[in-house]
Amino acid sequence: MTKDNTYLWLVWTRCASELEAEFNRWYDEVHIPLLAKGGHIISVRRYKLSGEIESDQPPYLAVYQFRDVATFKDWLASEVLVDARKEMKDTWGGRDMEIKARAFYEPLDRHD
Repeated sequence: MTKDNTYLWLVWTRCASELEAEFNRWYDEVHIPLLAKGGHIISVRRYKLSGEIESDQPPYLAVYQFRDVATFKDWLASEVLVDARKEMKDTWGGRDMEIKARAFYEPLDRHD
């Protein structure tokens, strides 16, 4: 089995159902490109809750991969993130969209 040592930044969001198409287009075409400037992020993958089982989790999950903790901390302190958050507030402030949770995960040192 290949060992994956990347670190993950997970962001759960929700928005009003009538805003979903606009939200998804904005996230993919505006938000991710803004966050990815500067080369800190290795990759981003987005998910939508499937509905196959009942869940109270927010419907959208974005998974950002980082090389290491130092790169993540650099990104957190970067103007890239400041600019992306400002743009998000300008676009979505006062509208029915919110980030429900954020979490940073580190890989377990396992010998599989």
